[in-house]
Amino acid sequence: MSDQERILVVDDEARIRRLVRMYLEREGYEIEEAEDGDTALAKALETDYDLILLDLMLPGMDGIDVCQELRKKKATPVIMLTARGEETNRIQGFEVGADDYVVKPFSPRELVHRVKALLRRSSATAYLKTDQSANNAIVFPDLTIDHDAHRVVAGGEEVNLTPKEYELLHYLAQSPDKVFSREELLKDVWHYDFFGDLRTVDTHVKRLREKLNRASPEAAAMIATVWGVGYKLEVPKE
Repeated sequence: MSDQERILVVDDEARIRRLVRMYLEREGYEIEEAEDGDTALAKALETDYDLILLDLMLPGMDGIDVCQELRKKKATPVIMLTARGEETNRIQGFEVGADDYVVKPFSPRELVHRVKALLRRSSATAYLKTDQSANNAIVFPDLTIDHDAHRVVAGGEEVNLTPKEYELLHYLAQSPDKVFSREELLKDVWHYDFFGDLRTVDTHVKRLREKLNRASPEAAAMIATVWGVGYKLEVPKE
């Protein structure tokens, strides 16, 4: 079926790819596979997948490098697969743009749950809906966030964000001028206890500002740093 959501499963272990394929195909997803980083990146750049399951440790390019290169061109949702005890690498994964992670050995049911949750928040078509009415929109002079369509427009130009970048922006925009600490943002935007490096937040804010700035410097300037505390979305005074 052409309307099936397509997922790329990247792992160098054939048995893991088979297991993941079996469970995800049972849920109606269309699955493609890659067993190394170079193949995964080539496939991810030439095909618009709805989601990528990306093993961190791969021959050739590792998952961190693949995600970093992918983020230069695309906002495809990425779930990183990591071995237990690789917390530093998981932090790196978030810093280069991964949206979630699952620790090996994982429960297939948990993996399916994470996939469904991420796809609900960010289907690939969500960024392409241009005729949605703005019933559930947050509107500022240089920035509009249409939450029904998961669509961000800055200075009249649509901005292509990753799911986590979008969630971060929407979270700040719901409480304009309120200051949030990095700890609060990690807890509330990342949706589960994540005892990691606070630089994860800084990295996402930096990338979000850069993307907004390409469309509208005014919109980018709304994300203000409150030194020693955290960040806020600052509404320009008339």
